[in-house]
Amino acid sequence: MATSQVETVSTTADKAKLALAVAVVLGSLVGFYLLAKQGPIAQWGGLIAGLVLAVVVFMTSEPGKQFVAFGRDSWREVKKVVWPARREAMQMTAYVFAFVVVMALFLWLTDKTLEWVFYDLILGWKK
Repeated sequence: MATSQVETVSTTADKAKLALAVAVVLGSLVGFYLLAKQGPIAQWGGLIAGLVLAVVVFMTSEPGKQFVAFGRDSWREVKKVVWPARREAMQMTAYVFAFVVVMALFLWLTDKTLEWVFYDLILGWKK
């Protein structure tokens, strides 16, 4: 039986930073609606500024740093992928379409054959 560890926020400072980030997001959403009379520029400016501040606060916490490290590692792995050439990708796409057409014809023929066997031969229902 395998057990998996779940990483949680451990320090009080990180918990406070995450709580502050959530509070800033909620505050910017509330501010967006409270600034409705000030015009759309004030509304969107306040919302975007609040969201940027929340991201900055989140990135200073340990989970934020781990998130950035994960993103860097993921990007490094994506760079290692050997992508197919255009010709190869087009050939594989054509193979998939051809297979789908063949399967559609097979299923249609199977359906019509079973329909003929059951309705015409066995039950005797003529259309």
